[in-house]
Amino acid sequence: MRQFIRGIAESNHYQATHLLQILRQIQSRYHYIPEAAIEELSGLLNISRTQIISVVEFYSFFHLTPKGQYELLISDSITDHMLGKENLLDYLVKKLGVAIGKVREDGLVSLDNTSCTGMCDQGPAGLINGYALTRLDHPTIDKITELVNQQIPLDEWPCELFQVDDNIYKSGLLLGQQIEQGAALKSAFKRGIKETLAEIDKSGLRGRGGAGFKTATKWQFCSDERESERYVVCNADEGEPGTFKDRVLLNSYADQVFEGMTVCAAIIGAKQGFLYLRGEYLHLYDKLQHILEQRRQSGLLGSNILDAGLDFDIEICLGAGAYICGEESALIESLEGKAGIPRNRPPYPVTQGYLGKPTVVNNVETFLAAAGIAVNGCEWFASIGTEKSKGTKILSISGDCARPGIYEYPFGSTIQAILNDCGAVDVLGVQVGGPSGTFITNQEFDRKLAFEDLATGGSFIVFNANRNILDMVHNFTHFFAHESCGFCTPCRVGTSLLQKQIDKIVEGHGSAGDVVALEELCQLVKNYSHCGLGQTAANPILTTLERYPDLYQSRLKEISYEPGFDLDGALETARRMANRDDAGAHLTQTVASVATLPPSLAVGE
Repeated sequence: MRQFIRGIAESNHYQATHLLQILRQIQSRYHYIPEAAIEELSGLLNISRTQIISVVEFYSFFHLTPKGQYELLISDSITDHMLGKENLLDYLVKKLGVAIGKVREDGLVSLDNTSCTGMCDQGPAGLINGYALTRLDHPTIDKITELVNQQIPLDEWPCELFQVDDNIYKSGLLLGQQIEQGAALKSAFKRGIKETLAEIDKSGLRGRGGAGFKTATKWQFCSDERESERYVVCNADEGEPGTFKDRVLLNSYADQVFEGMTVCAAIIGAKQGFLYLRGEYLHLYDKLQHILEQRRQSGLLGSNILDAGLDFDIEICLGAGAYICGEESALIESLEGKAGIPRNRPPYPVTQGYLGKPTVVNNVETFLAAAGIAVNGCEWFASIGTEKSKGTKILSISGDCARPGIYEYPFGSTIQAILNDCGAVDVLGVQVGGPSGTFITNQEFDRKLAFEDLATGGSFIVFNANRNILDMVHNFTHFFAHESCGFCTPCRVGTSLLQKQIDKIVEGHGSAGDVVALEELCQLVKNYSHCGLGQTAANPILTTLERYPDLYQSRLKEISYEPGFDLDGALETARRMANRDDAGAHLTQTVASVATLPPSLAVGE
């Protein structure tokens, strides 16, 4: 082990910033992070044991205790549940002979749930030793069980078990045609670097991650910083349940994404870039590394790119299962080899980002669009969309529709038009923007896809009339509680309390007072949390409570009353107990009882 650890540390130049990548290699070999490895790394990287342990404990893909040689994780996204995930998980437990969250006695296999794996268009899905499994069903599980029990190495498993499709159903500006390799850089150098930034500015391109900050303005801010050392970061950590467009863009359009990053580097003066790839997309890693190497050989990365004097290269950093790292400052912390805890802002990454240096962070779709604009010009992009939302938006559509997959729409398109295209019928509502977004009902399908109306990072989950919206709320609330980084009390404690409160109501044990308390708690979490995760964690509850108050009321416990229920006597008892320590609890119970009295029961004021 010592020799192995030293070899990894040496290949990573003994850099503590590479801690995540080193831990991933150790985890892959031993199926956990042994204590001896932590001790060895502490000395080799010159960081404390406690810092390494804190990083291991922060990321869900790292473990301090052994897992099975085959670590099987099943996606717990709402879309997987809609496709029968619970039934399949029960079947897996029986076939493999292992309990959820446990390692089988022979140490061969372990089984557990995981958050969304980015395969919502081809679920139920899962991961085995980090590699994606799609379209799970009983025959597939039978095959997996056979392969595991025979201890067949993963690289000898049938390829069809790991098939991941793009499922592109509607193309537009960005997906309709790929630019020629190197074309964006050649156009930028020919036009001029400053002029290319002006072209991106005039195009109206805004960040496609959902926040919608103007791309050219961000790049200009970074370029204006006095520091000469600057960085470009592509955020490919799309952990929002229901989002999978970046997976497709990196599988089929990676060259153009890397081209957009390189154009950005030329504009801001960066020499180093990073692609932060979510850990669930391990299956893309080798392919992306190959594309980067091809670009180096073609003179599009490395020293003196296209003989224009630009030195720039890109490194891939794999995440390790933490939704919070989609937040740009948490992502930068992770890039530096730390737990992905969001930073205080200001300062913003454009002034103090990676290693305290000016850093541009944009998502995959933004860099893809920037490369297209560099080639085709601002009018090509700005002529489509709305006044405030230029160009197109790529959507990841899943749920109750005939054709789940990738769709590209001009901003300003109506929700109804999108539903028609994907084959959604008898729709109850749509979750736009993932759990942190907005739920809209079938009375709002004339609303438009736009920053000024319905902004989204790309997630678009359809629910038909047979679905219970509270099942979605229940799933999303558990997701946020699980993914809280624990940094701030309003989110750490608040999301846990929201989970318990929703469980109580969904299970039929809640009272009218619980719904009031739920809404108050939502506002506290929303208004006082440190970062975007906590600030949006209550959205599934708030947006559905606003639209379906009766649905929440219908799940409250029913209280039976004997004929002649003595309301006055109950209130008199409450008054007598007013000075007792438990008076508040008693009054709450009494008020809740009164609130749920049958309408037929005549009561006085």
